[in-house]
Amino acid sequence: MDLNYKTFGQGDPLIILHGLFGTLDNWQTVARQLSNHYSVYIVDLRNHGRSPHADEAGYPAMAEDLKVFMENHWIYKAHIMGHSMGGKTAMQLALDYPEMVDKLVVVDIAPKGYKGGHETIFKALFAVDMDALEDRSQAEKILAAYIDDNGVVQFLLKNLTRKKEGGYEWKMNLPVLFRDYDKIVGAIEGHEAFEHPALFIRGEKSTYILDEDWPAILELFPAARLETVLNAGHWVHADNPAALLSLVENFLYSS
Repeated sequence: MDLNYKTFGQGDPLIILHGLFGTLDNWQTVARQLSNHYSVYIVDLRNHGRSPHADEAGYPAMAEDLKVFMENHWIYKAHIMGHSMGGKTAMQLALDYPEMVDKLVVVDIAPKGYKGGHETIFKALFAVDMDALEDRSQAEKILAAYIDDNGVVQFLLKNLTRKKEGGYEWKMNLPVLFRDYDKIVGAIEGHEAFEHPALFIRGEKSTYILDEDWPAILELFPAARLETVLNAGHWVHADNPAALLSLVENFLYSS
């Protein structure tokens, strides 16, 4: 799996992973700001962005992709930061290959299983008939008929791309993401705890990391600490990027 990526800066490596339906571009602004002190890699996970499609969307496979990506770029240890699905991938990598992860940053996700919540988004995406689609505005209208949040609509439209032969397609592997959605919202499993420092960041207005989740998090990540970003929901990096950056920088800089 030859993952698509961009890199900025110089220094110790830091790899940043996006969430479900996202791409590396979602984190480009944060990556540039962190590149003053780190070699920052933003990566398209499998079945997303410009990375290859695969007939599997589980976390062990995505963690293995990252291991191979690191080895192919002569990165044998790095700080890993991930948001949502990317956070679960980061956790899986830390549990499966702890020797390759220096410090772990998980943004607004716990290792537990979730009930879902993306059903309407899947309906909206499948409602766009690519064979009949004439332009982006048509796709926007179709998505907006299902989704009343324009920010989410615009976020999803970043996945729409023109084909060389004409017409449009989704960058993401929509059929596999839909089929394996239960794996994406499923729990992370590890045989041994990750003993290195870990920072869990949650949005004040988000319900993805609850107070009652903390004991289970500490079982897998006993050296973890939890921080809450004010005035932020699940999209912490979009809602309050300055607070997020401050927390991440202080955590990575500390010995």
